Amino acid sequence: MSGALIDGKAIAADLRKELTETVSKLSKKPGLAVILVGNDPASEVYVGSKIKACEKVGILSFERRLPADISEADLLKEIELLNTDDAVHGILLQLPLPDHLDANTCIQHINPDKDVDGLHPLNTGRLVAELDGFVPCTPQGSLMLIKSVQEDLTGLHAVIIGRSLLFGKPMGQLLLSENCTVTQAHSKTRDLPKLCARADILVVAVGRSEMVKADWVKDGAIVIDVGINRQEDGKLKGDVALDEVKEKARAITPVPGGVGPMTIACLLKNTIKAAL
Repeated sequence: MSGALIDGKAIAADLRKELTETVSKLSKKPGLAVILVGNDPASEVYVGSKIKACEKVGILSFERRLPADISEADLLKEIELLNTDDAVHGILLQLPLPDHLDANTCIQHINPDKDVDGLHPLNTGRLVAELDGFVPCTPQGSLMLIKSVQEDLTGLHAVIIGRSLLFGKPMGQLLLSENCTVTQAHSKTRDLPKLCARADILVVAVGRSEMVKADWVKDGAIVIDVGINRQEDGKLKGDVALDEVKEKARAITPVPGGVGPMTIACLLKNTIKAAL
């Protein structure tokens, strides 16, 4: 058995097409403000790709490049200006921030109704309570990829390796809402390979290149690889050993071309939602 590769690029392209049609019918274009503090190379690439994606679907983008040594007070002032700007419907604070800035404080200063990253505590609470709010983009996109393989997830055992606020915890909540039985695993989990091998859905977000091997995976499982690890030769690899795991999985996301495109597409989706 060789599992199918889940084509995140194609699914994201379909979503962007739908979003472009939605934007074309709006009387006012949605606006996304992206705040970039400092000049971290990876962050600059991510911001650039998000701005290009906005342009393609008709979303206005506003880039705020701030010096790495900006004070927290001045950064909060910049956020407040965007909070009160009617042309800005969504605000994205690119992470990580320089060490002297507290990310939690800055995120909590964003208007929850413009928090398209879904990281404000109010949106986290809405997710847990299954109320309408903004869901973080990567878990939102990951769920769409899972459901492209199987729409009804009721009763399936989902194991998530990772417990971050940005991905692991919201991913768990989304799968609970789909009536999965969810196990949240992490670096302190005992017998991790054995636990993973019982999962119908295995979601991996640990940041360790090809950590998950074939013997960690149940025959016929759906595997979502959220890891992006750059090798010495410049190539990207995920947290899952793709070549060997795809021989056991029912379906698996490749890296690159799996979860990544969905993250940006869901950011656009959240921005449009904020404008409606």
